[in-house]
Amino acid sequence: MPPEHGAAPRTDRDAGRRSVSGVSAAPSVHEQVALRLAGLEQRYTPMRQALVATLAGAGRPLSIPEILASTIELPQSSAYRNVTALIDAGVVRRVSGVDDYGRYELAEELAGHHHHLACGRCGKVEDVVPSPRLERAMAEAARAVAEEQGYQVTGHQFDLVGFCPDCRHATD
Repeated sequence: MPPEHGAAPRTDRDAGRRSVSGVSAAPSVHEQVALRLAGLEQRYTPMRQALVATLAGAGRPLSIPEILASTIELPQSSAYRNVTALIDAGVVRRVSGVDDYGRYELAEELAGHHHHLACGRCGKVEDVVPSPRLERAMAEAARAVAEEQGYQVTGHQFDLVGFCPDCRHATD
């Protein structure tokens, strides 16, 4: 499959530290990933390290084709297997978009709390770091809904759907 709209090829500049939502893939992230994998008797292989660095540096959830386009050293034959192992270890989570592609990002404990904007036309999904004011408003809304429905809310995920700047300009 070809890379999706918005996929950026890997450059020499990308070889350094990577970050998502302002959290770098510093050794502490890699150490946490290694510990989680060790707890499942899995190794933190160079391929998995490259995959974690790619996701940490993307700044948004990536599909497998986008991961492959950005991580030259990761062969397609092992991409799904490595992503699955990282999901099982609680390192990576799947993000549903508005299209048929699954996208993947580092778990919130590693990347920090954030929400998503999803383009309803091209399917691109971007991370959004919420302001404290937005988080307070969402917590109040969640409390009200939970009270009405008899739930106990333990967390939230918030995705906005619309049109990205590229797709908005394409319709103008």
